[in-house]
Amino acid sequence: MPSLFSPFQLRDVTFKNRIAVSPMSQYRAKEGLANDWHMVHLGRFALGGAALIYAEATAVTKDGRRTHGDLGLWTDEQADSLAPVTRFIEAEGAVPGVQLAHAGRKASERRPWHGETPVDADDNLARGETPWRVIGPSNIPYATGWNIPHEMTEADIENVIDAFGQAARRAQAAGFRVIEVYAAHGFLIHQFLSPIANKRSDRWGGKPENRRRLAIEIARAIRLEWKDNLPLVFRLSATDYLNGGIEIEDTIETAKALKAEGVDMIDCSTGGIGGKTRPKRMVIEQGFQVQYAEAVRSCADIASMAVGFLWDADMCETIIREERADMVALARELLDDPNWPLHAAAALGLDKDRAMWPVEAGWWLTRRDRVLHKFGLR
Repeated sequence: MPSLFSPFQLRDVTFKNRIAVSPMSQYRAKEGLANDWHMVHLGRFALGGAALIYAEATAVTKDGRRTHGDLGLWTDEQADSLAPVTRFIEAEGAVPGVQLAHAGRKASERRPWHGETPVDADDNLARGETPWRVIGPSNIPYATGWNIPHEMTEADIENVIDAFGQAARRAQAAGFRVIEVYAAHGFLIHQFLSPIANKRSDRWGGKPENRRRLAIEIARAIRLEWKDNLPLVFRLSATDYLNGGIEIEDTIETAKALKAEGVDMIDCSTGGIGGKTRPKRMVIEQGFQVQYAEAVRSCADIASMAVGFLWDADMCETIIREERADMVALARELLDDPNWPLHAAAALGLDKDRAMWPVEAGWWLTRRDRVLHKFGLR
């Protein structure tokens, strides 16, 4: 049995293999509501053999959206719109997960194909989409030309913490079995964690314990609403790659603190805090973030997920077999090939006869394989 296809358990949830579908924003929602696009987009990964399928970054408040097209869980109606998606995913043997998010100073942004810059009057003319108020830990914009966020008051912070708790309640009602909190890539919680964006001098800023306070309080708020037998995951940017920013040692301490609050796994990504220019220290290559998942797993004694530029089945197998991470998450590779998990199983010698495929596809493909072999066509 390849390690990549061994089962893995967090609390009372068992994943049939170690492959997760990373949250991939589609920007196709309207007023935060899921629609047929989300059913097809996420459903195909369930048919393709992944064990854990995350819905995209899902805003906990309307103002916490990144774009007008973000999914949301700030209303019960939004939870109802996601329930058919979770039912389908679970019926096909996968685990439905959701990534809860607040964009903070990166809110009120255009979709990537519209420029990935702040919404302005041109968007109102082109699409009837208007900007909204942006908040953050300090009044420091994400990058030159971006909105200057309003520095959050105590009331703002408490409202966001409560919103994560209420979104967790709705996620449970919608049928999700895993929550991941988006505390990476320059979103609000990462903004509080990083000294690059957080210049506060109160109990929410300054020393590391204060900067991670928002993450801790959000974990507590979610755990109050989220069943004890269901896993809670945090995605962290393990390093900012910037002098004066978060380093892996900081993330290990954050992971330890989150574990104490009932967090079960850390999804280890990097970067995203210092504008759109790639930091010089960030060297992108296949599996370049695995080292951080390994460090967190080893030093914080918590399960970890490796993510980022993973596409080779043998590499993913090695990561799990050598216990560098407990799960691997793929994103764009699965957009290109939603059946990647099934193809990986065959490549690793586990499923030569397509027995792991849904019978509606596997039966026909096996028959075709026999014909092609018989006539020497492939």
